[in-house]
Amino acid sequence: MKHSLKLVAALLTLASSATGQSVFAPKSFAYVLQADQLAKTRAEAIQKLTACDRDLIVLDAAFSSDGDWTPAELSTIRSGKPGRSVVAYVSIGEAEDYRPYWKTEWDADKDGKPDAAAPRFLNTENPDWKGNYRVRYWHPEWQQIMLPAVDRVAAQGFDGIYLDIVDAFEFYEYDAATKDWLDDRPNPDTGKTYRQDMITWVTAIAKRARDKQPGFIVIPQNASQLLKQADYRELISAIGVEDLFVAGKKLRSEKQSRYVIGFLEKLKADGKPVLVIDYPKSKDVHAGAFELAAKHGFTLLLTDRELMSLGESR
Repeated sequence: MKHSLKLVAALLTLASSATGQSVFAPKSFAYVLQADQLAKTRAEAIQKLTACDRDLIVLDAAFSSDGDWTPAELSTIRSGKPGRSVVAYVSIGEAEDYRPYWKTEWDADKDGKPDAAAPRFLNTENPDWKGNYRVRYWHPEWQQIMLPAVDRVAAQGFDGIYLDIVDAFEFYEYDAATKDWLDDRPNPDTGKTYRQDMITWVTAIAKRARDKQPGFIVIPQNASQLLKQADYRELISAIGVEDLFVAGKKLRSEKQSRYVIGFLEKLKADGKPVLVIDYPKSKDVHAGAFELAAKHGFTLLLTDRELMSLGESR
């Protein structure tokens, strides 16, 4: 396996030299969705992001309620390190009631259930994240809302997009009768599986962006099961995975992580990065987490779950 990985890396290096394009292979990254909490002012936040020694920075498309990041701001942040990429976080599997597209009448009484005026794609609120509503992501009406958001991200000057709630298919794979999850469960709306519908959705997003900006980076978060599909691995630029090595104040056992790692190794064998985000509650696990990441050849970020800081990455 080690020899094959070295061969893949060598071939990618030769290919990039021939085309004049650099291979996307960040050795460190930051993931900050609440940049307004990073510093007292917007200017100070930009300064911190620019000065941080990270190859990749994931930001929400908006700085805060004050508005979106501007192309000039993103250019400044990008200039802080040669070869740095800055990508925009976008949730594609849930609707968020604090986004511009949200309409009050979708859940006017705020009981977590769609009201009569809500579109058919809207499902119930995620009990773990207030204000986040599950969606039927295969519905054209939802996609017609989100694809223009992809256009805006590209127009802002981001180098790519970081897709969250790609694992939304898991909610629809749960069978209440058996109280179990059914892998590759068929979707009666489309005739395909819920997983295939998600791959189709990610493909549409990537095509939309790359038609306008060739080489646009596309990074899904979680949903490692989809890496079984070679066409999906070819489509994406990397994957982000949460909670792989750390569980609170302890490291996860190899047995606990093995299932997900098995899928991640398929992408790693293709020469593409695996970005791990863990949320430790004790500094005692930091060294062990980085050792595990190095063992598997993954790039690790240890940060706060609220994503308000730069964290530690290598």
